[in-house]
Amino acid sequence: MKWLDGNSKRKEPEVFDTVADGLKAIYRTKLLPLEEHYKFHDFHSPQLDDPDFDAKPMILLIGQYSTGKTTFIRFLLEQDFPGIRIGPEPTTDRFIAVMSGDQDGIVPGNALVVDSKKQFKPLTKFGNAFLNRFQCSTLKNPVVDSLTIIDTPGILSGEKQRLDRGYDFAGVLEWFAERVDRILLLFDAHKLDISDEFKRAIDAVKGYDDKIRIILNKADMVDPQQLMRVYGALMWSLGKVLNTPEVARVYIGSFWDKPLHFDENRKLFELEEQDLFNDLKSLPKNAALRKLNDLIKRARLAKVIIPNLNWSIVLSTNFHGSVTI
Repeated sequence: MKWLDGNSKRKEPEVFDTVADGLKAIYRTKLLPLEEHYKFHDFHSPQLDDPDFDAKPMILLIGQYSTGKTTFIRFLLEQDFPGIRIGPEPTTDRFIAVMSGDQDGIVPGNALVVDSKKQFKPLTKFGNAFLNRFQCSTLKNPVVDSLTIIDTPGILSGEKQRLDRGYDFAGVLEWFAERVDRILLLFDAHKLDISDEFKRAIDAVKGYDDKIRIILNKADMVDPQQLMRVYGALMWSLGKVLNTPEVARVYIGSFWDKPLHFDENRKLFELEEQDLFNDLKSLPKNAALRKLNDLIKRARLAKVIIPNLNWSIVLSTNFHGSVTI
């Protein structure tokens, strides 16, 4: 009885194999022509490519040096990865993307950003100083078959934090924060102070509070009574920096394969470890929803910016006789 509503040729819905394929089709046919017409890519955000939709969920690790970021990655993988360096001094001086590959190896940053199958092309805007400090470590491992892990340079404290890294460190963190599915802030139970550089790093990811999780690492190195005070001090420090009404989720444990120093909290550490791993295992399931939300957010942003941008160009033309931006 299609004749009742006057639509005798009802359009059949399009069918796609994956959510990513559907999002790519919608972006190319609906949103991309609008962005190109109004030069949205020149003023706000670069064009999205296929790897932006096909990329695996990413985890970003941030913390001061010697808080156990690289050791945490090895604990997840249960093996070393190419280029791994662990020590009490600032050993990780670069951004390392740990990804799945047919063989173990290292891909330099300059080669990585020109790979059409990877989602890192926009990072070229941060210059060679950053690309020389960026690499991809590939290996065969079931964890990275479904996740990509981003290790970051150890954040400095004291006089060292006054040194210029040579590139926009906070800008790179913000770029990754926009695209990752989870941000892990690691703290050492013996080193809870938040340096100025660490505060700037937290400020760079502050707009993505729903992605942030806190890890209080090396918690077995203090006895239970001290651990209670350390946890309270950590929450007090975070409250001054994050400025959010919600309480951040904090996972307490020692994420390495060494025996526990104080064994009284073993059950607590095991439960916290399981909660964290369950959270990370849920990321591939929720990746499609996150990409859908990001595309909707981008469409709304274009809808707001483009009319305002067009209006400013008209004003410039009327008052000055030529279009200047």
